[in-house]
Amino acid sequence: MSAPSSPQPHVNPSKPVGTTPSEAKPGQTPLYRAGQVRELDRRAIAEEQDGFALMHRASGTAWRWFKARWPATKCLTVLCGGGNNGGDGHVLAALAAREGRRVQRLSVPPREKLTGEALRAAELADAAGVAWLDWQEGVGLEGDVIVDALLGTGFHGDVRPDYASAIAAINGAERPVLAIDIPSGVCADGGAARGPAVRANVTVTFIADKLGLHTGRGAALAGEVVVESLGVNALVHTDLEPCAWRLAPELLKQGLPPRERDAHKGAAGFAGIFGGGAGTGGAALLAAQSCARTGAGKVLLVTAPEHVTASLIRCPEVMVKGVVGATQLDDRVAQLSVAVVGPGLGQDSWGQGIFQAVMGLGVPLVVDADALNLMASRFAGERRDDWILTPHPGEAARLLELSVGEVESDRPAAAKALQQRYGGTVVLKGAGSLICGPSGLALCPFGNPGMASGGMGDALAGIIGALVAQGLALEQAAQTGVLVHALAGDMAARQGGERGLLASDLASCARILVNPTIGEDNAAATR
Repeated sequence: MSAPSSPQPHVNPSKPVGTTPSEAKPGQTPLYRAGQVRELDRRAIAEEQDGFALMHRASGTAWRWFKARWPATKCLTVLCGGGNNGGDGHVLAALAAREGRRVQRLSVPPREKLTGEALRAAELADAAGVAWLDWQEGVGLEGDVIVDALLGTGFHGDVRPDYASAIAAINGAERPVLAIDIPSGVCADGGAARGPAVRANVTVTFIADKLGLHTGRGAALAGEVVVESLGVNALVHTDLEPCAWRLAPELLKQGLPPRERDAHKGAAGFAGIFGGGAGTGGAALLAAQSCARTGAGKVLLVTAPEHVTASLIRCPEVMVKGVVGATQLDDRVAQLSVAVVGPGLGQDSWGQGIFQAVMGLGVPLVVDADALNLMASRFAGERRDDWILTPHPGEAARLLELSVGEVESDRPAAAKALQQRYGGTVVLKGAGSLICGPSGLALCPFGNPGMASGGMGDALAGIIGALVAQGLALEQAAQTGVLVHALAGDMAARQGGERGLLASDLASCARILVNPTIGEDNAAATR
């Protein structure tokens, strides 16, 4: 079995327990919090009337994925915790031993601490001839591959010292790791890791996909995520609404249909980019170029006068207006479909004046970078339904009057708090970017570390602005724009690698992505 070609989780299409699922969102898949998954687990056990059977099925599934990824492995180490996650590890150890593999089984809690199904699972491994070893610091890990069955989705708070030492040993062994359900130490709800956490190569998660596997540290530590439903269709349980929806590339076709053959530039909208104060003209130019490449019919760049010549040389298709202050804005700004404000804006008097003028234009806004900082410092009481805010964690922290650590400790909660306080739609950027609008929370699982470079946020603001200009509703434009931006980054990384990836590399890739029917019969190659 080969690895999936994209970072989307593999989902096992097994027969659902329920019969009448609620309607899924096209181009999106549901994500759940730990408490919701525990309730789904409880209901599945109640229906089967045998919790151990469900544990055995989960362990068997994890073992199959283990063999698919590391078929030649003759010796494995399984580290078990005290709950049902540890029970999964004991059963997997038994299955491996029965197939002739040498298994080192280490348990953090002593045997006398085990109860219920975890104890039953440990006894199953005993019967299979797998030796029991109490974990203690300094024990060598013998396996060629390590199975992490220490802490499950119920974990929250701080990692106990005995578990912390086991996690450190796993990471220090520098061997492939399969995590059962979630990497130990990662919070299933928000993706945070407050202390040590396992770095997995593959995570096999059960019943339903967890939000914390795809954002923050969870996205960095989970590796390839495999979702195995174990026969449970979570959407059948309509009283358990997904806490978020994971975006998929299929979403692009919904908002980007082929253009009419008699379309003209006016029909594709008029976007204004406001930024590029003294010495920071590149940020606004990147936003303008990305906006044009993503399909806006006309783009006006309002920037400091010293940047006009360079902007016209770089992108002559963009109209450029150099202003020394907001009083020099001309009649064209009254014709805009959308205004993107913030890239390279600065927080001096020039930036403040431009931002205040843009706020009064009466058009939808995309607010980024220094415009967000000005909001936090000078316009904190503003709330609108017709804007998209695109903060990174530092800007989000200033807007919420929190520390960056507090934002990153629960990214979903921070995104929701921003939307509740400021209205509109909020994009909380980072690993597993979150989009929170009136209809709830969405997550983009794409993008790569090469995108941690200057100007990427400016490109995103321009892309979102172009989609608003072309008529997408604000929440849809934010979701589609984040998806286009992340996938463009992945496409550019495949072409030339992650290191040295520049924001300007994304524009040509974004152009391809906003034309999702390119190459299809009878489909226009342009939008």
